[in-house]
Amino acid sequence: MNKRDYYEVLGVSKSATDDEIKSAFRKLAKKYHPDISKEPDAEEKFKEAQEAYAVLSDPAKRKQYDQFGHAAFDNNGAGGGFGGFDFSGFDVDLDDILGNMFGGGFGFSGSRKKNSRSRGDDVLYHMNLTFEEAVFGCEKDVKIDTSISCPDCDGKGGHDEETCDVCHGSGTITSEQHTIFGSFLSKTTCSNCGGTGKTFKRRCSTCGGKGVIRKNRTITVKVPSGIDTGMRLRVSGKGEAGTNGGPAGDLYLEFQVATHPFFKRENDDIYLNVPITITDAVLGCKKDIRTLDSVVTLNIKGGTNTGDKQRIKGKGIKNASTGRTGDMYIIFEVVLPDKLSREQKNLFEKLSSTNLENSTFEKFTKFVNKK
Repeated sequence: MNKRDYYEVLGVSKSATDDEIKSAFRKLAKKYHPDISKEPDAEEKFKEAQEAYAVLSDPAKRKQYDQFGHAAFDNNGAGGGFGGFDFSGFDVDLDDILGNMFGGGFGFSGSRKKNSRSRGDDVLYHMNLTFEEAVFGCEKDVKIDTSISCPDCDGKGGHDEETCDVCHGSGTITSEQHTIFGSFLSKTTCSNCGGTGKTFKRRCSTCGGKGVIRKNRTITVKVPSGIDTGMRLRVSGKGEAGTNGGPAGDLYLEFQVATHPFFKRENDDIYLNVPITITDAVLGCKKDIRTLDSVVTLNIKGGTNTGDKQRIKGKGIKNASTGRTGDMYIIFEVVLPDKLSREQKNLFEKLSSTNLENSTFEKFTKFVNKK
């Protein structure tokens, strides 16, 4: 299913200010937070709003999203897109946004049920690519050491689940307290089950009751074409395992692309410096030029100077997000010979006796001789 536009999710315009984005997220979080909302799809809507806010509240991520859309972040192992940007710290600061909103009632500063269902942490991995791998895309194996849900107990931490006989499945203990202001009821997390409402007859020996284990994994990732240094790619659900049945975090790949000895890159365009002899520059010629994927014959006109530029349309880098292919630019450099034979020197001497000056020389001569 295609993701909704992040601006649409938050109900703001693309020109919305930071305060408007934050305010919109506050309203959605208050409406859909799983701890208070009774709507059946509240958790998914909250997660959608959280993801949208995480991107649009960060200037760098927002700029990349405006340029590339969802392809800047989503991959899911199928080569869906790339991006840019820094996704470390992707999780929204709920202490700041929600803790104040609910007055601390939900314990976003640590008083929440310690064994409640929670999402796993994201993982950042730095990946090196060759110039060609970044240009054409590739498949790469990523070896990571992360926690995964324990396969022996399905992440529960134990076997033979039963209802907690202390809180009777509620996860909380209600007690009456008497003060000089009167009596009132208070609820605390059940210490016997940690707030889950469930206990186990046998603790899982594989994970020691934690529900997760560490494991070295190899994940094959499809890197799309057009990746550049500093861009980041998200692989959903390949980060640290969640707790108590919570979803796993995401894996973020940050790329470092090696330089090429001849090609220079500027966004999706490619630049190539081409040396030509003085005779080719004066008389013009045809020259074979290597592009990223083929060889083309270029007509070089007479009178070409160092720094002159010629474009080869559609021979740059294909952007996997926009589908646009950049152009290739040839920058000419007139190269003088290191040594001349006697015959070549005689030819240049004869040539120097002829009038080779153009309007530029004439203007400079007049400037020098001006009294």
